[in-house]
Amino acid sequence: MPDTVPKKAIQKADVLIEAMGWIRRFRDSVTVIKLGGSLLDDAEALRHLLIDIVFMETVGMRPVVVHGGGKAVNQAMAAAGLEPRWVQGRRYTDDATLGIVEKVLGGELNEYIAGKIEEYGGRAMPLNTTGETNNNVLYGERITLDGENGEQLDLGHVGHVTRVDRDAIENLCFAGQVPVIPCLCESEEVVDGKRQLFNVNADTAAMAVAEALGAEKLVFLSDVNGVLLDKDDPGSRIGTLSPSKSKELIASGVIAGGMIPKVEACLQTLQNGVGKVHIVDGKLRHSLLLEIYTNHGVGTQIVNEPAA
Repeated sequence: MPDTVPKKAIQKADVLIEAMGWIRRFRDSVTVIKLGGSLLDDAEALRHLLIDIVFMETVGMRPVVVHGGGKAVNQAMAAAGLEPRWVQGRRYTDDATLGIVEKVLGGELNEYIAGKIEEYGGRAMPLNTTGETNNNVLYGERITLDGENGEQLDLGHVGHVTRVDRDAIENLCFAGQVPVIPCLCESEEVVDGKRQLFNVNADTAAMAVAEALGAEKLVFLSDVNGVLLDKDDPGSRIGTLSPSKSKELIASGVIAGGMIPKVEACLQTLQNGVGKVHIVDGKLRHSLLLEIYTNHGVGTQIVNEPAA
């Protein structure tokens, strides 16, 4: 009897079998996904990423989204006739800028991402400070930066996360919803019936959430395909890095520039209890699924040293 089953159908079945082991392993585990940068301006890339997130929740993982939105904020500031100001690479956030950040990042973009997850078949909850209900889950305090002469540089309403409402996030995950968290935090202190709002770096906000939840994975969706041995050769991607190998590559200059603080932050996150950190090209179609549910992945995973 001739074989009438198309080869492509058999290949699809093989892919599902490969994914099954990873699906079973990561069922009920939390994965924090940081969305930001150019990905939020690329409708097609964002669509595939959000569909991946819906798939993850459908097969039993508990994805949590933390997002930035700097480009959208820049566009809104330009439309309002405001010129952005930067201090050591950080956005100086005065009252007018904070109003735009809250409206665009904490309101419009946050609601848009959650709405798209619902549109693609998932369930999501936007967690922000706008609208009638404040369901913020990040709390923090104002920060300053050290100047060249040791002086403190003011950043306006810029802060860092000191506390995460873990129970609120976990309750949503247990209920089958995807929490969608903007990189904004509020002060613990209430003054005149209000908490102060702070603009927060999206990477550090995602790290704080992952550490508070004891996440199995923290995924940084970037516009590069991981850590490269040669920054000009995408084919030189390093699949797996340990802390010792990471420090060796930093010392030798292979890891350089803006990748140094990102890798160092990943190592700190591992020390604080997160299982693995991944750096993945978010513009690669279905990169989240390929990284998590296949044997070889498509990015760089940074893991603790193997047990002796």
